Amino acid sequence: MDLRCQLTAGVQQTRYAVAPRAALRKSQRVGSAVCPAEIPSFGSVDLLPVGPSSSRPAARLINARKAASSRGTVSTMATRGRALISVSDKTNLDMLVKGLHDLGFDIISTGGTATTIQKQGIPVKKVEEVTGFPEMLDGRVKTLHPAVHGGILAIRDKKEHMSAIEQHKIETIDVVIVNLYPFRKTVTSDPAPAFEVGVENIDIGGPAMIRAAAKNMAHVAVVVDPADYSELLIKLAAGADGKEAAEFRKHLAWKAFQHCSSYDAQVSEWLWQQVGSGPAPMMTVPLQLGATLRYGENPHQKAAFYTDSSLRENSAGGVATSIVHWGKEMSYNNYLDADAAYQCVCDYTAPSCVIVKHTNPCGIASREDLKEAYRLAVRADPISAFGGIVAFNRVVDEELAKEIREFRSPTDNETRMFYEIVIAPGYTPAGLETLKGKSKNLRILEAKARAPSGLSLRQVAGGWLYQDADNLAPEEITFTTVSEAKPSAKQLEDLKFAWRAVKHVKSNAITVAKDGKLLGMGSGQPNRVNSVRIALEKAGDEIKGAVLASDAFFPFSWNDSVEIACKAGVSAIVHPGGSLRDQDAVDCCNKYGVVLLTTGVRHFRH
Repeated sequence: MDLRCQLTAGVQQTRYAVAPRAALRKSQRVGSAVCPAEIPSFGSVDLLPVGPSSSRPAARLINARKAASSRGTVSTMATRGRALISVSDKTNLDMLVKGLHDLGFDIISTGGTATTIQKQGIPVKKVEEVTGFPEMLDGRVKTLHPAVHGGILAIRDKKEHMSAIEQHKIETIDVVIVNLYPFRKTVTSDPAPAFEVGVENIDIGGPAMIRAAAKNMAHVAVVVDPADYSELLIKLAAGADGKEAAEFRKHLAWKAFQHCSSYDAQVSEWLWQQVGSGPAPMMTVPLQLGATLRYGENPHQKAAFYTDSSLRENSAGGVATSIVHWGKEMSYNNYLDADAAYQCVCDYTAPSCVIVKHTNPCGIASREDLKEAYRLAVRADPISAFGGIVAFNRVVDEELAKEIREFRSPTDNETRMFYEIVIAPGYTPAGLETLKGKSKNLRILEAKARAPSGLSLRQVAGGWLYQDADNLAPEEITFTTVSEAKPSAKQLEDLKFAWRAVKHVKSNAITVAKDGKLLGMGSGQPNRVNSVRIALEKAGDEIKGAVLASDAFFPFSWNDSVEIACKAGVSAIVHPGGSLRDQDAVDCCNKYGVVLLTTGVRHFRH
């Protein structure tokens, strides 16, 4: 009877039958017609693809077998031997051990992994039978023994090594399959575990075996990711030739060291949280490849997207962990713009809509009716909004989705607005389906809400800049009136709205707002007065009675930023203060009867 195991290669699933060659000679059909002469063999067993999708894997195995016939002196994949398995993540463990057993491997295992394998009816030798020493110290010492590490680390073509392990009756271990204690899951659980519990989840024996096997990559295959089990079994069954086998083991070794590096980075981060504060003297950020992007900011630049596996990012939300429900693949610039839009809209507590173009908000509005907030955000700058990113801090329902789908540009009341991305914390089923009808290319993202928070890292040539995110909200700031005129309750509300917005605009940044909506903004100008002029121009006729916010103090006032704003009809201004010429700003505002407030806080954004 054939023994079958399920192997997964990428997204394609193919079943393989492993059977004695003699049995296959009697019947040349196992799922599909295969000539016995073409069957790749492993000792006395053969690996055959089963089912309609078998032609490509069969060809891969046949080619590997043919290549194996012309091997050089480089070490090939082990064709018989011992595999050591100790895993916390038991995904596909059943498939792995059946495959190894069918290929003739002796299996050594530890603790819970050995119990799981035994329950599957697969012969397994417990590690204490190999070491001749019992597990001790509550499991802290199991595999830290020469019988294990000597078998892993021995260089097979070095006589002294082989003589040494033979003298001590140590057998070689050819395949090491290990993944580590779930440290990250343990220390980020809610409620947080006791310190001692965290310490006990720091794996010692696992990393030691992984590193030993990875170092001896010339002779040992080490696997830390269940996604690699299928390819491992295929390579073993095919008897991969020296060069191919060496490259495969080398790739596995890289992955193993990276696995340990990320694990150690999380342990180090956790310990620093217990003993330190502020920037750590040394730090490693574990990153996981999320996607290889078509290109970077420009087509000639290569690019990729990584998620941050740091403990501080656990369940933090934001664009990096968003679900893409619909549309084209995300680009480098899409990620930047979506992040800017979503952090900005999540900074507002009232139901709001933010529209971003090139990481700057060109439209912001807060209303209980999100449809109205959306309309007002578009009208703030419909030209810039076209092709932008639309973000909401509330669930998008069917009515709002219809409004987004059908809304015409205020510039001509005919052209439907086009967007690259819509992002929100959720969608009703009807809302999502309606929004999909806008365009097959519209990217629809769902992300856990995230206002500016956590750690901000930014690269400069040869180094990184570290800072806390700018998460200071208007509610945490003291707004001090320094002019003769005092702000009304409505003006103060608008000033806080504009102040929250200016934090998200590139410096030099100016925002003009009224009635809970952005009227205009000036961004990224080398001098503040030009940013003021741009913001006022965008506000147009609505400037009368509006308020203005500046991310930094005004260096000059007369015939400059402050007086230009006062003459344009602005009713109130807020800035950090702190200039040697602050009194000029006060005197200028007093002359025109304009309210002036200071915050004592700056919001530069470069």
